[in-house]
Amino acid sequence: MKSKAVKRRWAFALVAVLVLGALAAQAGRSSEQFETVAVEQGDIRATVAAVGTLKPSRYVDVGAQVSGQITALPVAPGDQLEQGQLLVEIDPSVQQASVDAGRASLAAYRAQLAEQQAQLVLARQQLTRQRQLERQQASRQEDIQIAQANLATAQARVAHVQAQMEQTQATLKADEARLGYTRIYAPMSGTVIGVQAREGQTLNATYQTPTILRIADLGTMTVWTSVSEADIRRIKPGMAVTFTTLGEQGETQARQWQATVRQVLPAPEGSAQEETAAAAPSATKAIMYTVLFDVDNKDGALMPQMTAQVLFEIDRADQALLVPLAALRPDPQRGPDAFKVPVLEQGKLQEKPVSLGVRNRHQVQVVEGLANEEQVVLAVVTPERGWRWLQW
Repeated sequence: MKSKAVKRRWAFALVAVLVLGALAAQAGRSSEQFETVAVEQGDIRATVAAVGTLKPSRYVDVGAQVSGQITALPVAPGDQLEQGQLLVEIDPSVQQASVDAGRASLAAYRAQLAEQQAQLVLARQQLTRQRQLERQQASRQEDIQIAQANLATAQARVAHVQAQMEQTQATLKADEARLGYTRIYAPMSGTVIGVQAREGQTLNATYQTPTILRIADLGTMTVWTSVSEADIRRIKPGMAVTFTTLGEQGETQARQWQATVRQVLPAPEGSAQEETAAAAPSATKAIMYTVLFDVDNKDGALMPQMTAQVLFEIDRADQALLVPLAALRPDPQRGPDAFKVPVLEQGKLQEKPVSLGVRNRHQVQVVEGLANEEQVVLAVVTPERGWRWLQW
């Protein structure tokens, strides 16, 4: 009897231990807490950020093609110009003297030509007379040969004077053109954005054309954007792009301009110095490529040399299911680029395989695998281990 009682007590003790263990395990599970976020629906954009500089889409540097002193400069920065408007007058004294000398030389050659043509007529008459005398056997062969030589000489002199006249006319044409260059007119309509010369200044155009001013059409601006080599392959012509200027950054409602990519220049910035860079391979230099796009500026809000904060829209999805990037976990069983997401269903932690779409720095589009407002687990806490973040 005593042995049976001892066995019964051990059985009761074992059952109590099992019950207490189960209760403790249940208490441990019930004490787990989860940090969750709901799957939300919204728009997502994948972008590339860059910095650009605003420049006029069309501009021209007006220079002087002749040397001389500026006698009139009736324009200033900010002036609105029409094509053909007078911009600069340069002292024409030297050029006018050259034109006058050329015209005088041309008049002298015309007189010489008239004289030589008269001599040519006389030489023909003399040759004709000698041949008539020859037919009457009243002329010597020597006289005929002299008459023929005189005719050839007269023809050569006429040709020589005509050649000199042509040369003088060409020189005079060039001198007249240089005289015309002393008055410079606007080659296009636009705004004067810079003046590099002053009235009374003497210009020397012998070796290099001196720049006097710059005219630009500010109605359309071009943003010259520098994009790193890591992102340039993602930029394509026709891609949507938005930007703001530095002056808009502090405002509560910063103005945002929209445009499309016009061109991606094939060579990086500073490609002319490639040989110099190759000579120093140890130096680390960021390679930047230039992307161009145009923006309407009819209201004049954009100015040359402004800095633009640019966002290229690589991809986008509207009204997509979105989850934080922190919720993604690698799923090597499905492949190297496969992911799964931990979710909370009826108080239990489960992992669901997902198909992903557009992503940015913070969120990713879930194409398949999750439903709207489903609870995604970001972290879990247990009394023993504290917070444990579920991220990769």
